[in-house]
Amino acid sequence: MRVLLDTCVIIDVLQNRQPFAADAQAIFLAAANRQFDGFLTANCMTDIYYLTHQKTHSDKETRQVLNKLLYLFDLLDTTAMDCRHALLSSMADFEDAVMVESAVRCSLDCIITRNVKDYEKAPLPVYTPGEFLERLTPSDEEPLE
Repeated sequence: MRVLLDTCVIIDVLQNRQPFAADAQAIFLAAANRQFDGFLTANCMTDIYYLTHQKTHSDKETRQVLNKLLYLFDLLDTTAMDCRHALLSSMADFEDAVMVESAVRCSLDCIITRNVKDYEKAPLPVYTPGEFLERLTPSDEEPLE
C-alpha cells in the first residue's frame, strides 16, 4: 500500500503533540517495519524544516530530523500540472488540493491526516491516523493492499 502522510501527522510525532502522538508514532513504526510505503511531499519537508527549526533553533539538529524522515519515507515531487489541477479542484484549501493532485498522479492509495474534513472532496480515501491503523491490519483479516 502506498500512502501519503500529511504534515500534521509528522509534527505530531516530532513535537509529541497529545493526544495525537501515539497513533502517529504507531504509523512511524509501521513504516519502519515496511507494512506500507509512506510518502511525504517535498513541500511537506520544507514545512517540517521550518516548524522543527522553530523548536530546536539548530540547523544541524533540524537537518538530522529530516534525514531520519527520508530514511522512513519517500518524497513526492510537486509538478506544475499538480498545481494547475489543484487550482481547478473543488477542494477549498489549495495546499491540500496540491497534495491530493500529487498523490493521484503518483497512484497512491490513500492519504493520512488529522484534518479529514479538509479532504472531503478528494478522489482517493483519506483516513485519520487511528482509522488507518485499524485498516492496516484488521483483526482476523488480510492487511490492506
